[in-house]
Amino acid sequence: MKKRTSVLGAVLVAVTVTALVAATAGTAAKQATIKAAWIYVAPHNDGGWSQAHDNGRLYVQKALGSQVKTTFKENIANGPQLEQTVASLVRDGNKIIFGTSFGFFSKKLAAKYPNVLFEQATGTDQAKNLSEYFGAAEDTIYLSGMAAGAASKTGVIGYVVPFAIPEVIRHANAFALGAQATHPGAKIKLIWTNAWFDPTKEKKAAESLKSAGADVLGQNVDSPAAGQYAESVGVPWVGYDNNASKFAPKSWLTAAVYNWGPYYLSRVKAAMAGTWKSGFYYGSIKDGFTSLAPYGPGVTASTKALIAKKKAALVAGSFYEFAGPLWDQSGKLRVAKGKKLSVTDLYAMNWLVKGVIGSPKG
Repeated sequence: MKKRTSVLGAVLVAVTVTALVAATAGTAAKQATIKAAWIYVAPHNDGGWSQAHDNGRLYVQKALGSQVKTTFKENIANGPQLEQTVASLVRDGNKIIFGTSFGFFSKKLAAKYPNVLFEQATGTDQAKNLSEYFGAAEDTIYLSGMAAGAASKTGVIGYVVPFAIPEVIRHANAFALGAQATHPGAKIKLIWTNAWFDPTKEKKAAESLKSAGADVLGQNVDSPAAGQYAESVGVPWVGYDNNASKFAPKSWLTAAVYNWGPYYLSRVKAAMAGTWKSGFYYGSIKDGFTSLAPYGPGVTASTKALIAKKKAALVAGSFYEFAGPLWDQSGKLRVAKGKKLSVTDLYAMNWLVKGVIGSPKG
C-alpha cells in the first residue's frame, strides 16, 4: 500500500535530517559517483505525490551533476511488480533506492540485497540498510484546512480520501480541525476512493460531495481531478502534496506541500561518503520539509494573516493541533486537556475527530 502507515510497532524517535547525515557509522563504502533510483506508485508527472518526489530526484541530479546518475520507475504496485523492479534496479548498479510508498520495502527485501541502501517514505520498518522518512504534513494540512473553512459559506466541506489508514486519518483530522478553526462547527464529509491515484474516481467523489452540499473541496489523493471539477463548477479547492494551482487557477486556495529535495540530497551524499546510517526522519515546517503552496485569488488578506499567525505558533511549538481536549465523532474524549499525541500515536490513529462525517474504516 502506498506512502502510508498502518500501526507503529515500536517507539519511533524523530530525528533531524542533519543528525542522520552526520552519522559516521555508515553501511556504504565511499565512492566518487553513484547510481540512485526512485520508485513511484503513480506517474512521475501526476501533479501530486509522485511528481513532488520526482522534483526531489531532479534536485539531486542538478546538485550533484556528473557525480550521480538517477533513474525512476513509475506506476509500480506492491507485490511481484515491486520485487521485479527492485531486482532490475539492483542489477543495473543502483546503490541507493528510494521507495515512495508505504509497504514497498521490508526488512526481508533489504536483507536480500545487503550491499544496497533502501529508503522508504512513510513506513516503519528499519534495518541496517533500510531507513524510513516522512514528516509532519498534518501541520500544513491543518493550515490548508483553515483556508477551506474560511472559504466555506455553508460550513460543509468535502474531502476526497484514498485509504482508511492512520496517515490518511490523521491528515483528514488535521484538515477538519483547521477548517473548524476558521469556521466553527464546520462539517467535513469524506468519500473514500480506495486508490492513491485514480482521476476518474476522484472526480466522481468530488461530484458526489458537491451534490451532498459541500461548497468547498479538499483532498488527500494525488491527481488534480477534483480540482479540475471544482474549477468547472466554481467551487473553491484545496489541493495536496504539490502546487497544482495551474489546474484550477480560479478555484485554487492552497495546499500542504513537501520539499523532498534536501533530504534526498543529504542521503545520497551520505551514501557516496560512506556515512549513510539507517534512521527515522520526521521533517517539519521548521526544517523546511513541509510548507504551504502559494495562495489562490480566493484567500483573503485576513485569512492569510490568521494562517500566518498559526504557522508561527506551530514553528515556535506554542500550538499543536493534536493537543487535548479532542473528541471523536461519537463524542468520546480521545485526548485529555493537557495531553498531546506523539508521533507514535499519530502512526496508529484510527479515529476521526468530531465534525467529520464518514467512517474511519473506509
